[in-house]
Amino acid sequence: MNDQEKNCECPEGRVKNRDGKCVMPAVSFISLILSLNTTALFHLGALPHPETGQKSMDLELVRNSIDTLVMLEEKTKGNLEKDEQELMDRVLYELKMRFIKAKDGRSQE
Repeated sequence: MNDQEKNCECPEGRVKNRDGKCVMPAVSFISLILSLNTTALFHLGALPHPETGQKSMDLELVRNSIDTLVMLEEKTKGNLEKDEQELMDRVLYELKMRFIKAKDGRSQE
């Protein structure tokens, strides 16, 4: 691998492997949880749209992401590794708190 390849950034969604090649990240339960978390944060307006830079809020889509995580938690109960369960618990707690704050903020406007 030459110096240009080492310093070159990967396209969005890809990571460098040990050989320095840009590849899709490994599929794992943790990556699924993080993906749903990112989706919910985007719809909460916490993350800007990657192309426009605009932030917008859609609480219905946030609720859908949270409900999907709750369903996954129920379906995998007793089958997750400790780090997976801890991440699931933390992500769900934080998303629910953000959702409540966003909902309360909306109702006051």
